[in-house]
Amino acid sequence: MSIRAVVWDVDDTLFDYTAADRAGMRGHLLAEGLLDGYDSVEQALVRWRRVTDAQWARFSAGEATFQGQRRDRVRVFLGRELTDAEADEWFERYIGHYEAAWALFPDVLPVLDALAASHRHAVLSNSSLTVQDRKLRVLGVHDRFESILCAAELGVSKPEAGAFHAACAALDLAPHQVAYVGDHPEIDGRGAADAGLLSVWIDRDGAYTSDDGPGGPRRIASLAELPAILGADTRFGAPSTFR
Repeated sequence: MSIRAVVWDVDDTLFDYTAADRAGMRGHLLAEGLLDGYDSVEQALVRWRRVTDAQWARFSAGEATFQGQRRDRVRVFLGRELTDAEADEWFERYIGHYEAAWALFPDVLPVLDALAASHRHAVLSNSSLTVQDRKLRVLGVHDRFESILCAAELGVSKPEAGAFHAACAALDLAPHQVAYVGDHPEIDGRGAADAGLLSVWIDRDGAYTSDDGPGGPRRIASLAELPAILGADTRFGAPSTFR
């Protein structure tokens, strides 16, 4: 049976989260006068990224709430005790700088336009609906998706099969009728494949060298390659750069 719908990850798939996070934190650290404690801006950004990844892993494992992991990111990064209100205020100041740098990847709107008539679309994110709903509205693509599902509300996160199956259920489609597009080789790529979806892993930077082989995720370097993988009847698309 052919693929009838595409379910999308958001951060670093549709939305350039990494660039926005780096630009936002750089501006925030400068405004807060916190760069003096580091040899370089890059060193500070690497520390922020490591703290973020560690706290996000706790949230994904159910060991922290969404708001709790945000507060702990601030406390660990600053290396001092803060009240919840103080941590929230610090993070909100960072958010102001971060949101100023929000942008879609340049290949997003063309592929959404190309697939608008041939496929249904939804979102599955490991974030919260409050965050992703607003983000998609600000970026101007919210109305492109029939359903937006997030781990914080679902109670299950990728790579668990239940998260992918919830997205399929929201579309009233079987997993083999749905493609999932995401940027993480394990959380998105392997998780979607194991859940029975057509898994498409976008590796924009070519940072990974492993290949899952038959039955694993299809690796692409640009969303321009997606219509060809889906067999969409469009004039858009490009041959895959990964075999």
